[in-house]
Amino acid sequence: MSVYSEEKWISWMDELSEKDYVIVDDFITDELYQQIMGFFKKLEEQEELKKAGIGSSLDFQVKKEVRGDLIYWLEQQRDTSVSGFFELMEELSEKLRRFCFISLSGSEFHLAKYPAGTHYDRHIDQFNNRNNRQITVLIYLNENWKKGDGGELKIYNDDGNILVEPIAKRLLLFKSDVVEHEVLKTNVPRYSLTGWLLHQPAALGYLFG
Repeated sequence: MSVYSEEKWISWMDELSEKDYVIVDDFITDELYQQIMGFFKKLEEQEELKKAGIGSSLDFQVKKEVRGDLIYWLEQQRDTSVSGFFELMEELSEKLRRFCFISLSGSEFHLAKYPAGTHYDRHIDQFNNRNNRQITVLIYLNENWKKGDGGELKIYNDDGNILVEPIAKRLLLFKSDVVEHEVLKTNVPRYSLTGWLLHQPAALGYLFG
């Protein structure tokens, strides 16, 4: 059973369709937040986070001057301690198919940590040789975030640029092939769960791009 009413889902989907992005505060429950962060901290302790790069599997590169985050790719069958997150993403995908008429048949998600002093340059979430990302999903995990901590996501918009503060439990959705954005330099460690809803499985993306 959904945590959210049909009316809320419709309003979020309408806003996404109209503006190309939507922000939802307190999207995940306290319980799910604690599960995700507990898993995240365990990965940190075990040094499972790896330097992120740019480009698809065909032209992957690590460039610290472009992006400085550390990531861990999630797998639904393996990472059962965050199964509630995957269930929520299934519901989100169903609502996007139903209300936005978006064809979705896959997903990919990772946990991301930006150490203090890091950022991610302006970009869109598509590859030159792989274009199957439809919707970008960001769930912020920064408890007690305050102005001056940095790490805001800046959306470049014709009507004026928008700053999204990375507050814990906040959801940001946007159209992957349309919305230009960057992660501003963070002054404290910045945590998020980031991913993409796909119109074909991730492993096939570059074959059809």
